[in-house]
Amino acid sequence: MRFLSSLPIGLPILLALTTAEAPARVLERGNGPEPSTLDVHRCQEIACSNVLRDLYEGLVTQDAKGRIVAGLAERYQRSADGKLWTFHLRAAARWSDGTMITADQVVASFQRAFAASTAAPLAPLLYAIRGAAELQAGQIPPSDLGVRALDAQTVEIELKQPIDLLPRLTLPIAFPLRADLAAAHGSQHTQPERLVGNGAYRLSEWRPQSMITLQRNPHFHSPAPIEQVRFHVTEDAASELKRYAAGDLHITETVPPGRMDRLRARFGEQLRVSPYLGVFFLGLNIERAPLDAPLLREALSLSIDRELLVRAVTGMGELPAYALVPPGVREYEGALPKWAQWSTEQRLVRARIAYAEAGYSATRPARLSMRFNTSTVHRRVALAVAAMWREQLGVITELRNEEWKVFVQNRRQRRVTEVFRGGWIADFDDASSFLDLFVGDSPLNWSGYRDPRYDALLQSAQHSADTAVRASLHAEAEARLLEAHAIVPLYVYTSKHLVHPQLRGFEPNPLDRHPSRYLSFVE
Repeated sequence: MRFLSSLPIGLPILLALTTAEAPARVLERGNGPEPSTLDVHRCQEIACSNVLRDLYEGLVTQDAKGRIVAGLAERYQRSADGKLWTFHLRAAARWSDGTMITADQVVASFQRAFAASTAAPLAPLLYAIRGAAELQAGQIPPSDLGVRALDAQTVEIELKQPIDLLPRLTLPIAFPLRADLAAAHGSQHTQPERLVGNGAYRLSEWRPQSMITLQRNPHFHSPAPIEQVRFHVTEDAASELKRYAAGDLHITETVPPGRMDRLRARFGEQLRVSPYLGVFFLGLNIERAPLDAPLLREALSLSIDRELLVRAVTGMGELPAYALVPPGVREYEGALPKWAQWSTEQRLVRARIAYAEAGYSATRPARLSMRFNTSTVHRRVALAVAAMWREQLGVITELRNEEWKVFVQNRRQRRVTEVFRGGWIADFDDASSFLDLFVGDSPLNWSGYRDPRYDALLQSAQHSADTAVRASLHAEAEARLLEAHAIVPLYVYTSKHLVHPQLRGFEPNPLDRHPSRYLSFVE
């Protein structure tokens, strides 16, 4: 459905609308690539998370500004030692089919989340729950997990050590899934006719590679202002921009790389650019040649002019990145490698020396493949980096553009990847949200980085209640990762959206989460 598409974008709407001409009740959202799944326990990317935050609500949730607020649980308390949390469910809590939500169902959902057969990629983020790691490893029965139903409306979660639990409970893996339906229908439980959630919306239609349609859930405790939401597959940012300008979208997932001043001149306050806890990096498969050579990895990293990259290629307020953890993370100063303070020429001198010491030259250039998923910005960054490597070192790079699901599978398996598009958006505001990616046995460790000392530092940090000690341990671990050049950090993200002037409730927040339930139309 189009909305006043004949009017120029950005002009005030000065018409007295009739009832038939009132603002559309359908919210059209750009959402990036096709979601890989709508299984809350298997989701690990933004595209599925955006949809799932509309279909489900965790024990706690976040408001429009990203603050933790009551969700499925109307209240909760923590024990004095921080290891025992008790959540009291809303008395009127209902699934989208109208049936009551019970504590036993919440417990069953957590048990499925950590079951070995589920293979939940984000399970390690909740390994602090007693028995979670052991259950995922198949070492204990589900009943031994530290999540229990005290009565029909009370859930207790026991931790091995105190952690900041509430932000982790806003992740899809902690959403209450109907485990009985998942067991009965397998992967088909996410189909529109079978998916039963507890969020502000329910699944109405899923057209692969096109759109996902949601309808307002009449059983949700706080009815959403907008009746229907459509999430559109918009892998190409330039095409998404054209759809927004034509009146086909109310919100874009991003904007194409380029000059912010031109977009601002064209769209004015519709362009929303905000700080974001995310970093874009190139992953390096260090398990196989030629990138098992540290000197080659060092040469590749130091030969990239990050300042030029964010100025001329991305151009939307991004900052150069020399580390994994972006600035602004709570209670963490970060760790920068010493070469981050060098001049561009100093880095290039060292890069050429390392390249030669690795055994490469103009007559024997390194040959690499670089994989990235379909996206205008990813292609432009890949082209720019490949050009820098060719000009400064003589590296010959083959670029491989892959559809999202194919790309994710190849990146995870680490069999054909060499250089690949990486990047991470914080799941919660803590350095561990980034550093835990590279623990040796993490399913998200796409580079294959393995360092027992690194793992031990993060384990110690997890068990420490002293914020200064945790920060120091995290910084030491990050320094080891950067010294190994297992990744090539490129830039720190900003969140970038175009938001239609008739839409209200779109608030900037560090994790860039914007559930549809907080949005509404005005005339």
